[in-house]
Amino acid sequence: MNKNLDERIYRVVDANLNRLKEGLRVVEDIRRYVFDDKALSIKIKILRHKANIDSSEFIKFRDSINDVLKPSISNELTRIDLQDIQIANIKRAQESARVLEECFKLIKIEYSEIFKSIRYELYAIEKEI
Repeated sequence: MNKNLDERIYRVVDANLNRLKEGLRVVEDIRRYVFDDKALSIKIKILRHKANIDSSEFIKFRDSINDVLKPSISNELTRIDLQDIQIANIKRAQESARVLEECFKLIKIEYSEIFKSIRYELYAIEKEI
């Protein structure tokens, strides 16, 4: 992989690591504090920690100030209820896990497998919600 590609793909990885963990945290906190759902909260917490890989190489390429899609679109600003928030965030985490799974095929195949397993665990959690 050439240096230019490294920089671009690392930015994608950084953004999706954040998106994945943020989405998981939203659902984890709702399950924990609103529903007192210890079992599902623990499952989600374990997944969040499973996604906690060394990101020191990727964060160097973060450029959130110049992100061309930083402003929210209208459907991101509307949520009907807590169920809607949970599903939106589980979907966000699933999508991020897929992006990470694909990108890590170019960087570190072991990480690709980690994010693939996270994605499949998220499909099961979505059914539980």
